[in-house]
Amino acid sequence: MLSGFNVRGMTTSTASSSLDLGIGGMTCASCVARVERALRKVPGVHDATVNLATESVRITYDAAGGDVEALARRAVRNAGYEPRVLAAQEAEADLSPWAGFAPVALGLLLSAPLVLPMVGDLFGRHWMLPAWVQFLLATPVQFILGARFYKAGWHAAKALTGNMDLLVALGTSAGYGLSLWLWATAHPGHTPHLYFEASAVVITLVLLGKWLEARAKRQTTAAIRALHALRPEVAHLLGRDGEVDVPIAEVMAGDRIVVRPGERIPVDGTVLEGRTQVDESMLTGEPLPVAREEGALLTGGAINGDGRIVMQVTAVGSETVLARIIRLVEDAQAAKAPIQRLVDKVSAVFVPTVLGIALVTLAGWLWAGAGVEQALIHAVAVLVIACPCALGLATPAAIMAGTGVAARHGILIKDAEALETAHRVDTVAFDKTGTLTVGRPRLTAFHVEPGAEEAALLAVVAGVQSGSEHPLARAVLAAAQERGLAVPAPEGVRAVPGRGTEGEVSGRSYLVGSLRWMQELGVDLGALADQAAALQAQGATVSAVAERAENGLAACALMGFGDEPKPGAREALAALRAKGVRCVMISGDNRGAAEAMARRLGLDPEAGEVMAEVLPGDKAAAVAALKGEGRVVAMVGDGVNDAPALAAADVGMAMGNGTDVAMHAAGVTLMRGDPALVAAALDISHRTVAKIRQNLFWAFAYNVAGIPLAALGYLSPVVAGAAMALSSVSVMTNALLLKRWRG
Repeated sequence: MLSGFNVRGMTTSTASSSLDLGIGGMTCASCVARVERALRKVPGVHDATVNLATESVRITYDAAGGDVEALARRAVRNAGYEPRVLAAQEAEADLSPWAGFAPVALGLLLSAPLVLPMVGDLFGRHWMLPAWVQFLLATPVQFILGARFYKAGWHAAKALTGNMDLLVALGTSAGYGLSLWLWATAHPGHTPHLYFEASAVVITLVLLGKWLEARAKRQTTAAIRALHALRPEVAHLLGRDGEVDVPIAEVMAGDRIVVRPGERIPVDGTVLEGRTQVDESMLTGEPLPVAREEGALLTGGAINGDGRIVMQVTAVGSETVLARIIRLVEDAQAAKAPIQRLVDKVSAVFVPTVLGIALVTLAGWLWAGAGVEQALIHAVAVLVIACPCALGLATPAAIMAGTGVAARHGILIKDAEALETAHRVDTVAFDKTGTLTVGRPRLTAFHVEPGAEEAALLAVVAGVQSGSEHPLARAVLAAAQERGLAVPAPEGVRAVPGRGTEGEVSGRSYLVGSLRWMQELGVDLGALADQAAALQAQGATVSAVAERAENGLAACALMGFGDEPKPGAREALAALRAKGVRCVMISGDNRGAAEAMARRLGLDPEAGEVMAEVLPGDKAAAVAALKGEGRVVAMVGDGVNDAPALAAADVGMAMGNGTDVAMHAAGVTLMRGDPALVAAALDISHRTVAKIRQNLFWAFAYNVAGIPLAALGYLSPVVAGAAMALSSVSVMTNALLLKRWRG
């Protein structure tokens, strides 16, 4: 329903032609259809998607369609609701747990004396309050606390639609009016049984249910609020006059900022001076601090360790990683899952159907010979119990909780459809380089001529390579450092582009380079030739070391370079296979190299778990081939060169640090780049979908069972009101259990 709604926080995106409006006051699933219908009639609006749990609507529109914001707000107001500004919404998010409880407390206080005689009956005591006392207690509840139901119900009636407020207003008014009629027509000296307590208690219980529901909703949005809280208000700008504290909004790209020990990093940037440890757990889910030194990237929102650093700003405002993460989570929570669209269609016809059932109940009891009093009470029970609040909350509440817990563990889910689809994934295709492997070459083999000392020769090679920035040279230096070798200083180093490096160490001249260079120079590998062929067959990159002597060049060592599996990658694949998920590695390497790495990762090439020699442009076709086998495929890649494959998969999962390409190409971004998060993402999807199904089952079961019981006279309006309130609260509480998920 649209009545009583408040337009809240709003964000716009010209590029995507979308508008987000917060709408407060929605109470049931049929409200969703009303809001969407009203906004879709606004000129220039293509679609409007409402999320009841977040009380928001996403509008897609023609960018040249005029002032859509103003028109949308006017549509809301014309439907009977009052727009609110963003500040009001943000203030609501930080309210105390008891905020808004005053009307509920007053209702409980006034209703308690009315319920007391019912409690006395259970103990054989027949207490009865005078009719005028009941009237005085019930009237403020009916017309002051219950005014919101009359207002919203009237707007719904004018629009020829129904909603929960209309049902409550009709039901309680019938009970209240019946009580007045019985009181007015009673014989002198006789106090009839009145139903003031039913109307007052129903209104109070509905208010209590809505208050508990609102309190639970604030918990579901905790993930977003926690991310917003990561942004500090002030930065220490380093200018001509030293450090100056300025608001974050005044910081610009290129500025130099000081970050003191223990402070949050205000914006994205790189380290100019100093070294420290940075806690990025709220962004990536990684519990251990990571080292950051000069040249390293810093992400706004992370917590600086014990080092004072100076950073240069690279991104501010909406361009920071944190801002993009917040947008991503907000988009996921604002989106509507496919299953919710079906629920909305059912809910749209639900309230009119219930009104019809209530009329049939009234007529049926009158036809069966019951009095007007009894017939009205049963019709009121039908009206009260049928409110479809739980139906509207079942899906969005679970999705909000699921995306929130995923974000806390470094898993960013782009849309609700990806979350809902992931639980059906039975095949996960992994890109090799940078996803299952470290993505940096390592020295995997070092063979020397017989009689040569391996450690000494490795130190010499590292010395010759020490001034080079080539990845293979860096790998040699890293290997020497890991062994604790002292790297000698070289002399006369000369780089030969595309070939290698030549230099002198301790008066002896060495050449380090490719096999092709060695062949050009006529170097005979001798006993090392067979080992070179074996390394090449395994897909390794092979280099040779030759020493220049009086009689020419002589090979003295052979080096093989290869990638290494990421720590935990083998265990992550084993965990997926234990869940019955097939794992496939897609690689551009030659088959020998790809299969060798696959075996190190625990994959079986003979079982078709390796797709080798696949060019980057053909990865999407490889994913399509897997889907052609009838499989539901998730593709896991680095989000840059794998973008087409990520888009082609049923669910794309990008490894990385929240780059734009990763976030746009994939439905899920794994902030830590840890393969173990793939299984975690699938598990969160499984549990979220399970919660959705549980919620929908109980919501439908409650209405399907409750309406006939009320129509047949087995439920009183008071019990019906309590059950209705309980159904919404139980759905929200069940969804919030997802927050307890642990990886």
